[in-house]
Amino acid sequence: MSDNEPSDPDRVRTAEVIASLSLATDMAMGLPLEHGLQSTLIAMRLCDRLDVDSETASQTYFLSLLFYVGCNAPVDVGWEVFGDDSALTTYATPFRFGTRTEMAMGMMRAVAPPTSPAHVRVWRAARHLPVLALRFGGVVSATCEVARMLTDELGLSTDVSRLFAYESERWDGKGMPDGVAEEAIPLAVRIAHVASDAAFQRMLGDSRFVTDVIANRAGGAFDPTVAAVFARHGEEILNPGAEGSLWDRTLASEPKPWQMLEGDDIDRALAAMGHFSDMGIPELIGHSAGVSKLCSKAAELLSFDPADTAMTRRAASVHDLGRVAVPMRIWQKPGPLSMDDWEQVRLHAYHGERVLTHSPLLATLVPAAGSHHERLDGSGYHRGAVASSLHPTARLLAAADAYHAMTEPRPHRAAMSPGEAAEALRGAARDGHFAADAVTAVLESSGHSFAPVESPAGLTDREIQVVRLLASGLQTKQVAQALEISPKTADFHIQNSYRKMGVSTRAGATLFAMQHGLTTWENSW
Repeated sequence: MSDNEPSDPDRVRTAEVIASLSLATDMAMGLPLEHGLQSTLIAMRLCDRLDVDSETASQTYFLSLLFYVGCNAPVDVGWEVFGDDSALTTYATPFRFGTRTEMAMGMMRAVAPPTSPAHVRVWRAARHLPVLALRFGGVVSATCEVARMLTDELGLSTDVSRLFAYESERWDGKGMPDGVAEEAIPLAVRIAHVASDAAFQRMLGDSRFVTDVIANRAGGAFDPTVAAVFARHGEEILNPGAEGSLWDRTLASEPKPWQMLEGDDIDRALAAMGHFSDMGIPELIGHSAGVSKLCSKAAELLSFDPADTAMTRRAASVHDLGRVAVPMRIWQKPGPLSMDDWEQVRLHAYHGERVLTHSPLLATLVPAAGSHHERLDGSGYHRGAVASSLHPTARLLAAADAYHAMTEPRPHRAAMSPGEAAEALRGAARDGHFAADAVTAVLESSGHSFAPVESPAGLTDREIQVVRLLASGLQTKQVAQALEISPKTADFHIQNSYRKMGVSTRAGATLFAMQHGLTTWENSW
């Protein structure tokens, strides 16, 4: 399964971490868990039958695992454009690689689901389709840019990250964003396209159905040669009769030599997972990174040994990974949550555990990461655990997460000031919810005096203000109003910031801000 010792906290297979993130992208897309793994296995069987070189096979492997890693990018088309949280996956994804007419009809159904009353469908189509048509190109650019940036952070080579520029291109040249056609699209992308669609279509029909769909799309979205190989071997590619879990088979299928992460590169990759979990919700931008930094400082104050300090820091990076499984409409709800809403919220820690437990290394983070909403008196969730079953690392992460969340705005409340949050956390400790020593360490670590932060990419103070506002979800005119400057001046700062950061979309700017600590609580005072 891995050529590293599972107990070694400083060495892990890259594929182990990325396959875990692939599970999270399944949840974010509303796909069955392990869909990405299944797609990857199909891609590797195609590589075998196409007799590709080892470099192309490796690129195809990681691209297939990360195929939807840009799906959480903040874009200028809000979740409310679509009829419900699963509308895109239900109605549009089946036709992502279809004809232009099929793609348009699928998107129309996603915006105005056929299950809605006729007058609602008409209203939704009239209100949202023009917005989608106007901004869809920006959505594609944003998802590609974020996927590229996250892939770089995960420790993969630029040969892999550059592939995401072609993710929405088509063999016939009718794709986006650049209309690249035929063999100008890297072979790894052409293989991953067929594999991804085949894995999805397999949920809708039997092997014959899938083979027919892929064959019909040859010469359109798909490379005819790749589609023809799939058509000839579809049954054995889809149903190989292999034994063992899908996870084990996927890791075993990685082309050798297996890539490894060591030391700080592991922390960087886990930070990327945290960025992925925070990306989709403006109020959470930078949350995981901020909690991780706070935990690291507090763990030293509590005299944790180096192993527990590292474990707490890493667990904090990925503690909210399960958030992506909860519908966006719930996180963005401005009023009280219903009982059903609360049940879904309470499960996000469980969903995060399910992602992490597959990897031997990441499984060591579960006792802390999966318990960040547990409370000493048993009033937390999802297990209702009590003090005796909560490790000191879990107690610290729970206190740090609570404090950090209090200082962030939410759709239903304003952010507390640091002083207000500190008093609230002390009160919760007095009431028996949090460990007193953990609260003391968190509050001492969250002191308000910090050394000056060196500006990344040469950004000016004004440009950093602009980037923070963009990351919070504001548009150009809103940025101008917030800073009391003209829209033209705001746009000048935005474009200048983009140039310095090397990005071209608000999503890319948001991720850059998260990666460089421009959105964390300590830099916002």
